[in-house]
Amino acid sequence: SSPCFVKVHYYWSKSITKMKAAALFLLLLSSTSAFLRAPSNNGPVASCRVNNSQKQPRCAFPGPSHFGTNDGLRVAGDDVVSIRGGGGDAASPSIVAKSRAFVSKNFFLIGMGVAVSFAKLLPELGKNGSILRPELFIGKYGVTIIFLLSGLSLKLSELTNAAANLKLNGLIQLMTFGAWPFLVGVPLTKGLELFAPSLLSKPLLEGLLILTCLPTTINMCIILTSASGGNVATSLCNTVISNMAGIFLTPALLLRFFGTTIELPFFELVSKLCNKVLLPVAVGQALRATPVKEFYTKHSSFFKRLQEVVLLGIVWNAFCNAFSKGLGLDLGNAITLFTILPLLHIGSLMTFFTFFKSKLMNVSPGEAVAAAFCSSHKTLAFGLPLINTIFEGNPNLAAYCAPLMLIHPLQLVLGSLLVPYFKTYTEESQE
Repeated sequence: SSPCFVKVHYYWSKSITKMKAAALFLLLLSSTSAFLRAPSNNGPVASCRVNNSQKQPRCAFPGPSHFGTNDGLRVAGDDVVSIRGGGGDAASPSIVAKSRAFVSKNFFLIGMGVAVSFAKLLPELGKNGSILRPELFIGKYGVTIIFLLSGLSLKLSELTNAAANLKLNGLIQLMTFGAWPFLVGVPLTKGLELFAPSLLSKPLLEGLLILTCLPTTINMCIILTSASGGNVATSLCNTVISNMAGIFLTPALLLRFFGTTIELPFFELVSKLCNKVLLPVAVGQALRATPVKEFYTKHSSFFKRLQEVVLLGIVWNAFCNAFSKGLGLDLGNAITLFTILPLLHIGSLMTFFTFFKSKLMNVSPGEAVAAAFCSSHKTLAFGLPLINTIFEGNPNLAAYCAPLMLIHPLQLVLGSLLVPYFKTYTEESQE
């Protein structure tokens, strides 16, 4: 065979392998979503009313009058009971039903395992610019769908009430632009520089300080708040406030710490934020006046699962980029950052959550969850272009970006792991 034919055959085989992996990944996601439908309760239902004078029940059975060992009895009020047949004499739920319940309850954990495994197996397939174009279909269209659904699901009164809660919103921004840089960033970097100077290089320490000056994530905290049963309106409002304020406050903080003159494309950043967040939310609000609202309400469980799948797609894309590009770190620095950053994120998330759910704050459980996510996250979508603009031409630019690049997927993973905990908290508070 000619060298040209061998080369073409090689790349063709490689493309076929990637397409098979992509098809398998999509098939697994779709089959998992179908698998997550809750099993239906089978068996007849009987309604019985007790005669108050004779204390004898009179029952009406729509089907056979026998019930198995799995039947349930429910008392409604003082004199009405209803009995649901358990589908015959089955002694316990089937293995399939148990598996469905397990997968549904642990959807994020299983989904993350699948996403990260595929990212490690074929990172070239899910990185930005690959044949699947994840930066377009997930990063752009997927995130747009998230904000559109957020606007569609929220009443205008909920948004206005969230925006009017000046105390809570002010505290969230104070945590983001006050507590993070001055109570976390400065003590952490100064402490490491003083007591462990060989642990991290000075440019990486400066990168950690830069990280603490950034606003919250644009889409991640909203998705995690929604998945946790938190107040999405509060999360949405503070996402917009934080990123708008970050256009001014982040450069001011960096000027305070680094003393460099900073010029930013203000109108370009505002336009990007409006197109990515405000426009889809406005469209969603407008759709509430159409039959689309009724369709969304009827299929709300499907759309909620769709939001979670988009989040898993973001995790997959982020890890593909991390695995394929790398960060140019030596092993020692990488281990140190992978030790510090998870502790930093978990510590801040749980500290802020404890603070916001305290009686002193007097906020609802859903607002406390939203506030914790918004206060503890740091944005890659806003932060990376900002760092590149401010420190363009700086020889330490890669080191300045490294902590942010590492904490982005960690926020996704750690936040998803804590979703069941926050969801249990919000559900128990509603009971």
